[in-house]
Amino acid sequence: MLNRRPKSRLVSFDAFTKTEEDVRIRTNTGGLITILSMIIGLMLLSREWYQFNELSIVPQVVVDRDRHLKLDLNFDITFPYISCDILTMDIMDQAGDLQLDLLESGFTKTRVAVDELGRIHDIESSVEEFQPGGVKKEQNEKRRDTSEYCGSCYGAIDQQNNNNNNNNNENLDNNNNRERVCCQTCDEVHEAYLKAGWAFYDGAEIGQCEREGYVSKIRNHINEGCRVKGKAKLNRIDGEIHFAPGKSYENYNLNRRTISTHVHDTSLYFKYGQLNFNHIINHFSFGSKVENIDKIKFHGAKQGNGINNKGDNYDNDGGANLSTMVLSPMDGRVVMPKNRESHYMLYSYFAKIVPTRYEYFNSRRKSVETAQFSVTYHDRSLRGGRDEDHPTTLHARGGIPGVYIRYEMSPVKVINREAYIKSWSNFLLGCITTIGSVLAVATVSDRVFYKAQQKLLGKKRK
Repeated sequence: MLNRRPKSRLVSFDAFTKTEEDVRIRTNTGGLITILSMIIGLMLLSREWYQFNELSIVPQVVVDRDRHLKLDLNFDITFPYISCDILTMDIMDQAGDLQLDLLESGFTKTRVAVDELGRIHDIESSVEEFQPGGVKKEQNEKRRDTSEYCGSCYGAIDQQNNNNNNNNNENLDNNNNRERVCCQTCDEVHEAYLKAGWAFYDGAEIGQCEREGYVSKIRNHINEGCRVKGKAKLNRIDGEIHFAPGKSYENYNLNRRTISTHVHDTSLYFKYGQLNFNHIINHFSFGSKVENIDKIKFHGAKQGNGINNKGDNYDNDGGANLSTMVLSPMDGRVVMPKNRESHYMLYSYFAKIVPTRYEYFNSRRKSVETAQFSVTYHDRSLRGGRDEDHPTTLHARGGIPGVYIRYEMSPVKVINREAYIKSWSNFLLGCITTIGSVLAVATVSDRVFYKAQQKLLGKKRK
């Protein structure tokens, strides 16, 4: 009798029972399942490794403590049916700050035209700084320095004292001597008309405007469009951005204590019925540009952009990159309404801005201060009346045609930090789970196929 080794007490705890090698059965199907399981397992493990080394953006919401900083406004908008000579841009906020006629300096204004097929092409690009009168500042300064010339204001300003001063110039005392009131340039005549509340139109029959070429310029460009591109600085408080026709001014009277109102000289716009504010938003964003924004991945985030970007009757399916949608959701928007009186249309956008900071994992890269926003859209006719799509909705009457972007600042700030999502423990747990799952599925599959083969062979033998 052979001596046998005494059994260890641990044998009773063995949950993994073994079989003798001689009684194991190997099949071709089992070999194929094993190879497929190894391939699938390696693919899943490589995915785990990729996710372990992948940087993602982890957002955090905090109270915005940088309200004193300025916010950049970046835009590139095409207006195919309104001339660069008529188009103006103003910014106003609830603090009372006004930025008027911004397109007259620091912006690129490109003249565009629409061909018979509806295609838009550039005519001319100019970055020279022009005044609203249509001439360069140096030319206006030269005219102002001419002491002998005193241009007429055409009744918009009282100039009777000029004649009295000229007749009694040698005998007047210093206390009674008054400066002459003159309108030396077309722009100064225009300003005088605005203060008087008069319609200026295209400046026809006004000597200064005829001499400076303003009238011919307006008439030659009246059927063109305009593409404007540039940047502006905004206070971090609620405000409005206006793209409207005609020079803007403040209408108020201190003596009569009239309430101040922001007004545009729309006389020239309403003179030509083909003008309208149909537009294409090539780009519109707040804050600094984030490099490689299309490659940034947000951890567990998926959403749409919240605005229809391809016209009035288009439903966006949200196929763009998330980073692009939250930083510039208006990009690519085309507003060309059909079967409407576009000449009298007012287009409004309502933007909710959330200041945002991007902090990179590499400390040598500087963080970027920008902003993300959502926006809703509305349009109406200045003539008022019932809405075409919703008969129960009644639109207000009046207003100034144009594109109005009303923005509201959020009191909170989003900090997007770049970080590794998976830790070492999560990576190991993922690998173990992957291996176990693949083995379990392979074992069940092998048993199912083996049992099926046995039944088929048994039927054939019978």
